[in-house]
Amino acid sequence: MRILGIDPGSRITGIGIIENETLIHAENLKLGDGPMPERLGRICESIASLIESHRPEVAAVETIFLNRNPQVTIKLGQARGAAVCAAVQAGLTVHEYAPRAVKQALVGRGGAAKAQVQHMTRLLLSLKEDVGEDASDALAVALCHYHTTQTNQRLPEGVRLR
Repeated sequence: MRILGIDPGSRITGIGIIENETLIHAENLKLGDGPMPERLGRICESIASLIESHRPEVAAVETIFLNRNPQVTIKLGQARGAAVCAAVQAGLTVHEYAPRAVKQALVGRGGAAKAQVQHMTRLLLSLKEDVGEDASDALAVALCHYHTTQTNQRLPEGVRLR
């Protein structure tokens, strides 16, 4: 299964594509400080282009956590919306995972540190080089979906993980 993982951000959006537990593509889409509408357009265009060239079957996106600054939360929500729209317009089913669920799936603990998640991502994908924090987070979301899907296939009919 080829999975597009997305870690939305208003300045850097992490994008990762895996096939099973093999890295296909990882990218830290640097958006800078320009006007927000232009950044959102770049997110949408870049993800649409990657979907066209790499042909993932599904998308997995991290949900938003509430930030102390409401403006930051709003901007993250807009970035996430642009990413989700690109995936949906390309015909992908979008699966959403909370940050705690991603940490639980990869590390076994919902309160795991970011460094632990990055370490497990490198280990599971046999990465020799660092792909960057945001791309690593996107790959972690994709791995979370992969592992959730694999587990659900082994469960009895009618019993499913989120």
